[in-house]
Amino acid sequence: MIQFLRDSTFAVNEVINKSWDLLKNHYFSVAGLCFLLFLTSNTSGILAFYFSEVNTFLSVFMAFLFVILYFGTQLTLFKYIFTLIDKKERIHLIDTIPSTKELLYFFTGMLSIALLALVFYLLISVLAFPLVYAGIDVSAMVKIARIISAVLIFLFLLRVAFYPFFIIDRHAEPFRALRLSFALTKGNVTKLLLILAFFAILHLLYLYFNYAGYPMVSTALSIVNSFLVGPLSSVVVAMAYRRMMADYDGGENPEVMKNII
Repeated sequence: MIQFLRDSTFAVNEVINKSWDLLKNHYFSVAGLCFLLFLTSNTSGILAFYFSEVNTFLSVFMAFLFVILYFGTQLTLFKYIFTLIDKKERIHLIDTIPSTKELLYFFTGMLSIALLALVFYLLISVLAFPLVYAGIDVSAMVKIARIISAVLIFLFLLRVAFYPFFIIDRHAEPFRALRLSFALTKGNVTKLLLILAFFAILHLLYLYFNYAGYPMVSTALSIVNSFLVGPLSSVVVAMAYRRMMADYDGGENPEVMKNII
C-alpha cells in the first residue's frame, strides 16, 4: 500500500511538473481563455439578474445562451491545451472551437450523469429505509443516507469526469464517452484524489484566512487562485488525461461492470 501511494505521488508530481512547464511557455493564451470563462460566468449572472426584472422569457433565453457559451469556451480551452501537449506546430484558435455535435454530445452526457446521480441517491435512500426498523431515528437514517450518497456520487463523478475529453479528442458518442472515462480512471482514483487535494489546499487556505480576518493574505491567495491555480488546474487535468491514455489498454468499447473496481 505504501509503495502504491509512493508511485501515485511520483506520477502526480510528474503530471504537475510537466503542466507547469507547459503553462510557463503558453501562460497568456491559456490564462486568456480562463479569463474568458470568468468573464462569461460573471456577465451571465449580472445579465440574468437584470433581465429577470424585465422579461422572464428573455432571462431564460440568456441563461441558456450563456450556458452554451461557458461550456463551449471550456471545451475550447481543453482542445487548445491538447494541441499544446501534442506539440502541433500551427495552432489556430478557431480550430479548437467545439462543433455543434460535440456540444450536443457534451450536454447529453451531462444530463445522463445528473440523472444517474439522482438514481443513486434514490436507490441508497430506499436501501437505507429498513434502518428505521432497527431502531435508528429517522433523522439519523436520513443523514446516513445523505453521507453515503454524497461519497458514492463524488466517486462516480470522479470516474466519469473525463467524458468530455473523449468527445472532443476521440469524437466518441456520449454514452461511449462515459464508459471510456469509467475504464480510463480504473486504478487511477488515488492519483486523481491527490491532484484534487493539491488544488484544494490553496482554496482551503484562502477560505481559512478570509474567515480568520486576514484580508491581505486572503486577497493574495485569491489572486493566486484566479491567475495561477485556475490555468494550472486546467492544464493538469488535460495532462493527466493524456498520461492515463498513454497507459490505457481497456479497448475502444469497454464494459462498465468490468471497470467498477
